[in-house]
Amino acid sequence: MSNEQTRLEKSGNADTPWKKWGPYLSERQWGTVREDYSEDGNAWNYFSHEQARSRAYHWGEDGLAGISDDKQRLCFAIALWNGKDPILKERLFGLGNGEGNHGEDVKEYYYYLDSTPTHSYMKYLYKYPQAAFPYNQLVNTNRSRSRHEFEYELINTGVFDQDRYFDVFVEYAKESPEDILVQISIYNRGPEAAEIHVLPTLWFRNRWSWGRDKTRPLLQAVPGMEAVKVNEVHLGERHLYCDGSPSLLFTENETNNALLFHGQNRSPFVKDGINNFVVHGQRDAVNPDRTGTKVAAHYRLNVPPGKCETVRLRLTPAAPGRDGDVFGKRFDQILHTRHKEADEFYASVIPESLDADSANVMRQALAGMMWTKQYFYYDVHRWLEERGSDPYLPSGKVPPRNGQWHHMYNADIISMPDKWEYPWYAAWDLAFHILPLTLVDREFGKKQLGLMLTENYIHPNGQIPAYEWNFGDVNPPVHPWAAIFTYSMEKTQTGKGDLDWLKRIFKKLLLNFTWWLNRKDRAGKNAFEGGFLGLDNIGVFDRSSPLPTGGYLEQADGTAWMALFSLNMLEISMELALHDATYADMALKFLQHFVSIASATVHAGFNTGMWDEEDGFFYDVLRLPNGQATRLKVRSMVGLLPLCAVTVFEDGFRLKYPWVMEHFGGFLGARPELKAFIHDPVKDGVNNRHMGAILDETKLRRVLSKMLDENEFLSAYGIRALSRFHADHPYVFNVGGLDYRVGYMPAESDNGMFGGNSNWRGPIWMPVNALIIRALLQYFAFYGNDFTVECPTGSGRHMNLYQVAEEISRRLESIFLKDKDGHRPVNGGEKKLQEDPLWRDYILFYEYFHGDNGAGLGASHQTGWTGLIARDMHLFATTTAGQVLQLGKGAAFVEVKPEGTSSRIAGRRQKQPKQKQPKPATPSIHLAE
Repeated sequence: MSNEQTRLEKSGNADTPWKKWGPYLSERQWGTVREDYSEDGNAWNYFSHEQARSRAYHWGEDGLAGISDDKQRLCFAIALWNGKDPILKERLFGLGNGEGNHGEDVKEYYYYLDSTPTHSYMKYLYKYPQAAFPYNQLVNTNRSRSRHEFEYELINTGVFDQDRYFDVFVEYAKESPEDILVQISIYNRGPEAAEIHVLPTLWFRNRWSWGRDKTRPLLQAVPGMEAVKVNEVHLGERHLYCDGSPSLLFTENETNNALLFHGQNRSPFVKDGINNFVVHGQRDAVNPDRTGTKVAAHYRLNVPPGKCETVRLRLTPAAPGRDGDVFGKRFDQILHTRHKEADEFYASVIPESLDADSANVMRQALAGMMWTKQYFYYDVHRWLEERGSDPYLPSGKVPPRNGQWHHMYNADIISMPDKWEYPWYAAWDLAFHILPLTLVDREFGKKQLGLMLTENYIHPNGQIPAYEWNFGDVNPPVHPWAAIFTYSMEKTQTGKGDLDWLKRIFKKLLLNFTWWLNRKDRAGKNAFEGGFLGLDNIGVFDRSSPLPTGGYLEQADGTAWMALFSLNMLEISMELALHDATYADMALKFLQHFVSIASATVHAGFNTGMWDEEDGFFYDVLRLPNGQATRLKVRSMVGLLPLCAVTVFEDGFRLKYPWVMEHFGGFLGARPELKAFIHDPVKDGVNNRHMGAILDETKLRRVLSKMLDENEFLSAYGIRALSRFHADHPYVFNVGGLDYRVGYMPAESDNGMFGGNSNWRGPIWMPVNALIIRALLQYFAFYGNDFTVECPTGSGRHMNLYQVAEEISRRLESIFLKDKDGHRPVNGGEKKLQEDPLWRDYILFYEYFHGDNGAGLGASHQTGWTGLIARDMHLFATTTAGQVLQLGKGAAFVEVKPEGTSSRIAGRRQKQPKQKQPKPATPSIHLAE
């Protein structure tokens, strides 16, 4: 094993807590539900970015390129000042949900360049303008634009013209679990010398103001040294050493009540004291006694054009003088060694068959997955109590949200979708995160998957919490699929699966499955609702609100999700039954559930079902109060999800438990209508496999013909969320004289139905593309090479379903990779991003992508689910069609030998003969420094 893999193996031990310190700071704590104590629940307005520098947070902390311990007691981040800004740059700036013409959006350029899973080495880049940061210009211009116009970004303001900016690289390296080295490298990219103030900042999360800590922590200067002594009851004593001769500026992490609320300050030294000292020259704003709960080491640097200045610090338990010179040759050696070890670790993760550009993309995707971990703290009962909404008091106020979730106590490191725009977990996002996470840290992925199912998260009624804005909303049930994937991967790679873990997951998922059956099938006919199910603006109506027509929707996606849920639970129960016979009858239970739900997806037991025979597609069905029903004929991802409800089964369980299959045969024999409309589950496929699927061969071909049509779903960059057919043929539904319209929009939405920049009306989304790729591989494992379709539809080019999956994967990857002109589609039309060598090889993993040109849209650091591209790249670089036929779904977890290259490896992506292959583990991004 590499040194990093060894650390990873030891990281769970109390005496070697390699993960105790990591990038666990949020990048936006303001504007979150946790900090919202308003009467109307408008979190964005209650705690704004303007207040953040002066107001102490209650539930967490944010910072720039920051780290903290795993309980976020002590935090470290950088602050910057170019001498022109009205405030210190202590946190990333962006627009609130009501300010942007497409909702909330961070207006900065920063990149997660590297991180090992134990955070033994980390690297981050922030691009800081030398001109005054255009805060007002960004707010006013975006506010004045309509939903039909582009967002106005920082680069559009001209502050990066003539390269008048600093590249600020922040590197962390651990000598030991508690000894952290920090190096900040500031490059002046401009044509003239420029001054910059660099303020590495250490502070305590404020726990004392709310009565959580009886003992107040303390930071104090070490006499005669550029060092800070740290005293905290849980962390013990440690020191922050500062190289060079900075000024140490001390204040308190306390709210400036006098400024914000015209009240009394608890202390003359408040949270914005360092800002006021540096920016406004207020000499009395910092504590002359050099003690407090927040401190910054103030470096004032003049950087020549094209040159670099370096600041070094060290946070360590070592007392002064104990270990000699903390910034000698040993410092450089540790930094170099940890960087080299990171290269070695990723060399074992990134397939050698990937070229340098692909390796660069994959490594940055995985680095983003590591950087977007966050300590998420939210005691919902206490939060309700503090706002006067105690659920156990009859006189309590009605809370704006989450009143039914008072059991929740969250205090964990969680993988976030985006630590600025989405600094809170979403259950289905998190389940998708597991796929790339487990490439580098299987145990962390398993813990994340189990977290939502613990008693501190899952509702006593079995519902999995959605997200902090409304825990009671409904996310798609992705957890069971992620669970069997994770177990199978571990079993195939190590020879032994974690059965105890799988049993625990299975039992909690049983609660959630029962919740779905009891809550989301109102007619008792296995046709499910679910609300928006994560698909935001995809439908005619807001599916989480009462319909303007009255009545209700039977959702093709909700029902398909439940079919897949049944299949995943069937897979898990079969696996457990191979080791414990008591689970065998559970397999029978989920076989029966699956065929019942799959059949309902097609005909629903009513005159009007979700399957439209004329169109060869699935639609939601609107059931009106008068008993009438109509299909809402929107060709969207809703209608593609039934294709994804498929799983192939090997022979092992059937041979061990023939009685289960006999009982199942009797069940079907008494109910022949259940399999009349779906794939026959007892039909034999390749290698005696069986397949659970909603779509029989005829329906599969019809749905695929639309999905693979470039005039409908198939984009040059993956599968669109809405068919391009609706560009010229928008779907219109009239209710009470009002038209409800759904038209194809490849970029941002012109509709704010479900949030600011929510849009499923055309762009490319990684999670659903991943589901489609998985499904195609399942069908291929059953049907084999003889089942072919036109891809693209009408092209005359026929492919088997493995090749179709690989083709969709190739299109998704092309979003990030250089094209023949050296441009990356993700960077859109910005010339600087496409051509400047100091920008073009840094990758942003956006929330979604333009349906026609692949440009990045939405949240710019949605690494959480867009990080799926790393798993996608790994899959097709290490797996062949032959392996899928031979091994079935196990092929996804087996890395091929060099001679077993896939068709794509043998073509576009294959490198030179092995002896000439460059190492892919050190991306070219390091050259830009």
